[in-house]
Amino acid sequence: MSAHRFGELRVAQFIRAFGDPLLRTVAEPVTVFDRELRDLVKSLTLTMRAGAGRAGLAAPQIGIPRRVVVYDYDGKAGHLINPRLELSPRRITADEACLSAPGHWWPLERSYMVTARGRNMQGKPVTVRALGVLARVLQHEVDHLDGVLFVDHLPEDERERFLASLEEQVVSGS
Repeated sequence: MSAHRFGELRVAQFIRAFGDPLLRTVAEPVTVFDRELRDLVKSLTLTMRAGAGRAGLAAPQIGIPRRVVVYDYDGKAGHLINPRLELSPRRITADEACLSAPGHWWPLERSYMVTARGRNMQGKPVTVRALGVLARVLQHEVDHLDGVLFVDHLPEDERERFLASLEEQVVSGS
């Protein structure tokens, strides 16, 4: 992580938008659990909490290609370093949004329950069991670590409609 130094804790100036090539890059595993990593987790958390409706954020969304996610939903908050997900077979469709495409919600099917395993910022093993929206948040954020956007899960015709609505927003300047 030496290329991305965090001298002070701060809210990221911007969140990478759909179309940014970094969002399509597979993030690198974290191998060093040091102050720089702790600063990254804290900055991600501050950035996530800086606006209403933000339930999760992945490091690539602020330009840091590392396998780090933070989450905060319905009283459950935390972070995962190098997360791995075990998905339940039960699936549910619900609206989903992304901070990289603000203002755009779209129905998407995801696993209803996940078990997420990873490490905390000190390198200790962590397991998070999540249902419903929090399970969706964790799946969404881990996708970002793999260079996958939620639009990639949509059928082709829905993806085209989503991207057209996103482009329309950019053109209209809203």
